[in-house]
Amino acid sequence: MAFEYSGSGALDYFPCRYGKSKLLFRGPRRDLTQPFVGAFGGTETYGKFIADPWPALLEERLRFPVVNFGYVNAGIDVFYSEPQLPEITKASNLTVIQLLGAPNMSNRFYAVHPRRNDRFLRASNMMRAIFDDVDFTEFNFTRHMLTTLKERAPDRFDTVVAELRTAWVARMRGLLDRVAGPKILLWVTDYQAPLQSDPLGPEPLMISKEMVAEVAPLADRLVKVAPSSMARSTGTVGMHFAPLEEPAAATVAGPIVHQEIAEALEPEVKRFL
Repeated sequence: MAFEYSGSGALDYFPCRYGKSKLLFRGPRRDLTQPFVGAFGGTETYGKFIADPWPALLEERLRFPVVNFGYVNAGIDVFYSEPQLPEITKASNLTVIQLLGAPNMSNRFYAVHPRRNDRFLRASNMMRAIFDDVDFTEFNFTRHMLTTLKERAPDRFDTVVAELRTAWVARMRGLLDRVAGPKILLWVTDYQAPLQSDPLGPEPLMISKEMVAEVAPLADRLVKVAPSSMARSTGTVGMHFAPLEEPAAATVAGPIVHQEIAEALEPEVKRFL
């Protein structure tokens, strides 16, 4: 499904668009006039640094087309605001939607870029009032901004987390309402190395089982994948990246995690085909 550039460690993702969408998905471009399963999600679905991400592995298992609509660093907003979403999902036999973290999403406290959801644009007046000792012009990314707020003002940070969680549930409800036909929610829990921790918590960031329980009834199935210790401990083994990309590659799900996702999804997806 992906090919290496000659002479380098990086992959060619053959980025492509569908219909009038401005989003660049992982290619090669597929025929959406034939039956297919649509896979929507973030970096894990796109398969950054992975030759065969879980949508490709699932397709091999099913012997049925699975189109990769993953988008790097996506939050819910990328898909919620995508005008082509209803048409794409109407054409598919089934839609698999990866549950994404809460930080990369516009809310009452701050705004993110409409397509590059990991990009922090601006803080609201309410955010500035609560964190009046913080200069928000120093931040370009949501993770950096939130990590700094947690370190500087842990007592006030809980207010931001509560807002993000409330906004996430509301946005997920809106997203699932726009997705036509049967749908499966894919919940991939923390895939980082067992001894490696993120100051903001495990992936998907700030998502609790109570939040998932609120939106799960809006889908036909919920598939939870808890990557094994072996899958989480392999580092960058089996990944494809240029030398300067190694630090970034160390933060994403590895090939064995993708294999475990495809294995878990296979029997559930088969129910709809």
